[in-house]
Amino acid sequence: MTSPAPSPPAERAILTSLAGLIAQALDRARLYDTKHTLAHTLQTGLLPHTLPRIQGLDVTARYLPAGRGMDIGGDFYDLIRRDATTATAAIGDVQGHDPTAAALMGQVRTAVHANATAGISPGNVLARTNRLLTDLDPGLFTSCLITHLDAAHHRARLANAGHPPPLLAHPDGHAEVLRLPPGLLLGIDPDANYTTTEIPLPPGTVLALYTDGLVETPGIDIDDTTHDLAQDLAQARAQDLDHLADTLIHHATRGAPRHDDIALLLIRPKPNGG
Repeated sequence: MTSPAPSPPAERAILTSLAGLIAQALDRARLYDTKHTLAHTLQTGLLPHTLPRIQGLDVTARYLPAGRGMDIGGDFYDLIRRDATTATAAIGDVQGHDPTAAALMGQVRTAVHANATAGISPGNVLARTNRLLTDLDPGLFTSCLITHLDAAHHRARLANAGHPPPLLAHPDGHAEVLRLPPGLLLGIDPDANYTTTEIPLPPGTVLALYTDGLVETPGIDIDDTTHDLAQDLAQARAQDLDHLADTLIHHATRGAPRHDDIALLLIRPKPNGG
């Protein structure tokens, strides 16, 4: 039996170096996977596992993490029950895509929840949450949209802190982008004020709250993609909310790859307060 010929020293050196590089790459990959899993678990663990039942309202939500990389961000949504027929809906996005953003998201959501249960207006919910964030001084800013829903009287009151505008699909079939009075992002100016706007919300209306991952597409103006999303909402509004949410997510993700999280909250008043 012939023994294998020994490798030349130069070849052995190359193979040894290559083995070392492969080992380092595997270590980095394992570390990356660990960090990604930690960040994703942190973020999803801070989102609501279920939404409360509110008499007279159908509500559904979706959350999709970013399509690649460590793009675990601070997108969040919430529905806070106030009494049998009223609730506060919140949606927001903390600046950044890392575990720090996800952790701050949990603090913001907790602050919004606490202020919303105090029975104050959406504008005051934002103002109080903003003062807390500026005191914490996390170095990150947050967009947020607060909506007080009154199913018994078919009204909604909204206030916006630098967040993408909500969409409203009317029972007659047309949809619009609600251009609310603008407000500063949370965490910039402790004395910022936020205007509350009231709108009718009759049965058959669909109110869509979302984060910018649903409408941001590289190379396309965000106003155009927001208008397109409103048209998709108008055309599919008759679907049940779960199918409608899936339709909007599919329409928004069918083109260019996503590099941001997506949160979506759909609200539809029921006929006769059912």
